Amino acid sequence: MRMSLRGTLRACGESELRRYSPLMQRPYPQILALLPESPLADRNLRMQKVVDLLWELLHPTGVSWVGFYLHVGGDELILGPRRDKPACSPIGLHGACGKAFVSRNPLLVRDVAELGENYIACDPRDRSEVVLPLVNEDDTCWGVLDLDSHEVGAFDESDVAGLRRILRKAGLSAK
Repeated sequence: MRMSLRGTLRACGESELRRYSPLMQRPYPQILALLPESPLADRNLRMQKVVDLLWELLHPTGVSWVGFYLHVGGDELILGPRRDKPACSPIGLHGACGKAFVSRNPLLVRDVAELGENYIACDPRDRSEVVLPLVNEDDTCWGVLDLDSHEVGAFDESDVAGLRRILRKAGLSAK
């Protein structure tokens, strides 16, 4: 039986697939170039612009959801600007978004099944996730950026680095 090129590359692993397939390469430099040089004054407009750009350019690479969760007090986060489907809101701080929010560090989740009861499943098809905290200059955290994929191991450190640059340029995080 003959295996397709994509099947062969998948057998090599997700990182190999990204290296060889232009479809799987994340276009972070292109996204950075499309952001305004001076961040928009309104934070909600900046978040919406980032979400729209990320969705349009990352959805073809396997990203199934992009959105912000915001902290407005207490022990929960509420849904902010997002694409392209609804999501859970509010959510507690025990899930992946909450962990990134509390620790103020990015969180890569290779397989959400490994999180057990701590995983908040808004879409049962999601298999991996990357979450970045939104941190002010004074190190207070005001929310997170969350990206999901239906593929296990879809995100890696290059995604964290690219997303961090985008959040900084958009004026949404100092970290």
